[in-house]
Amino acid sequence: MGVFDFLGAKKKKPMRKRSYHAASAGRIYSDFVGSHRSPDSELRPVIANMRSRSRDLARNNEYVKRYLELLKTNVVGEKGFSLQVKNTDSGGNLDIIGNDAVEKAFKKWCKFGNCTVDGKMSFVDAQKLVIETWARDGEVFILKHRAKDFTDTFSLQFLEADYIDHDKNERLPNGNEIRMGIELDKYRRPVAYHMLTYHSGDYDYTNSTKSPKHVRVPADKMIHLHLPLRAGQTRGEPWTSSALPALKQLQAFREAAIVNARVGASKMGFITTPAGDGFVGDDIENNVPIMEAEPGTFHTLSEGQSVQMFDPQFPNNEFDSFHKSVLKGIASGLGVSYTSLSNDLEATSYSSIRQGALEERDYYRNIQGIMISHFVRPVFESWLESSMEIESFGIPLAAYDKFADSAEFRGRAWNWVDPQKEMNAAINGMKSGVLSLQDVAAQYGKDVEELLGQIQRDKALMKQFGVDYQLEPYNASFAPLMDDDNGDTE
Repeated sequence: MGVFDFLGAKKKKPMRKRSYHAASAGRIYSDFVGSHRSPDSELRPVIANMRSRSRDLARNNEYVKRYLELLKTNVVGEKGFSLQVKNTDSGGNLDIIGNDAVEKAFKKWCKFGNCTVDGKMSFVDAQKLVIETWARDGEVFILKHRAKDFTDTFSLQFLEADYIDHDKNERLPNGNEIRMGIELDKYRRPVAYHMLTYHSGDYDYTNSTKSPKHVRVPADKMIHLHLPLRAGQTRGEPWTSSALPALKQLQAFREAAIVNARVGASKMGFITTPAGDGFVGDDIENNVPIMEAEPGTFHTLSEGQSVQMFDPQFPNNEFDSFHKSVLKGIASGLGVSYTSLSNDLEATSYSSIRQGALEERDYYRNIQGIMISHFVRPVFESWLESSMEIESFGIPLAAYDKFADSAEFRGRAWNWVDPQKEMNAAINGMKSGVLSLQDVAAQYGKDVEELLGQIQRDKALMKQFGVDYQLEPYNASFAPLMDDDNGDTE
């Protein structure tokens, strides 16, 4: 290198490529616009519109209706979540008498007419309303009431999300902040809910002008179910939000295809006469005569007029594949399988339907766990405290912690695609020590204590009627069941 080489022209540095293609700019990414706003800033302007659109599709779209029915059937089921109390005495044995007292009292409170202030639901009905509202609206608000008029002095009142005014936003002198109707402290923990005294969508809500517009409800009296998708998110968004555009467009596409097919099936003829009267059509729209397309009808045209035939060929052979493709994306956005959402079993096999069922059941189990922690257990604990205060089943409030902490809830289970193979797998799992009896019982939505108790009651009943019990399960050698197809064991 020469002494004065540094005076020469500098070499041009090579262009550096972006490290992340997801951040690339340019013409083809011009419509890929992100947002730097906080979750509440993004949600506040659109929360009411998203909720109303989701409700509209729940009323008028068969796939959204099917999705909500799948949630109610698979997450809640016929009998809802079952309670099993496992409190133990000082010797470490199950407190059968106390546990049974709590379970029976809670079962009584769960009956139709007891658990809600309006007396119109059982607790299973309430669970189904929770999961449907949660998925459709994105959040559920439940007011807890304590009064002598209610069973065990405790009852629930369901409120639509519209009651919590999302337009109420302000900073309070004590340092708290109200965001979309929810008052938060400095840690963003809910302190209170500012509830409208009437539903903003009621037709007669203007008659309530003498009442205060808002009522401040302390947070300990409200159950607010929502799943934050980002840290600091105050309100919930519909579970259907990512699929709403495709659902609406697919619905419009199918409607257009149906109308097109109907018009195409309405073949018409035109009669021309030299002295024909001017065609006035069946109706007038924007000063232009229009004609209804009905099968078997003929229209007369004026002299000199002609017609260019309209023969729509859609829907064609591509309609079905395109419809399936869009619906698969919708099913993915909703978290369920295409087969379940569409009821289409045309191209399924045992392996594919089993794999799809297992993945889908994991999704439902996840929601079951959320339902238990966010709704079922909080309601049980509030009921237990209220009922123990009045000693409605003979156990004082001093024992609250023991019974509350030992309560277990179990959601519904599912029948397997091939029960024989699954039962053989369970037997081998217990023989090898990989599975316990509780593990197997849980797969069928049961508790081992409940299972053993039922077997004991069956044996006692058979003895009472003089029936010889030949199905002693735990003295058997657990021989694998035979495969009916080829006689081989699994």
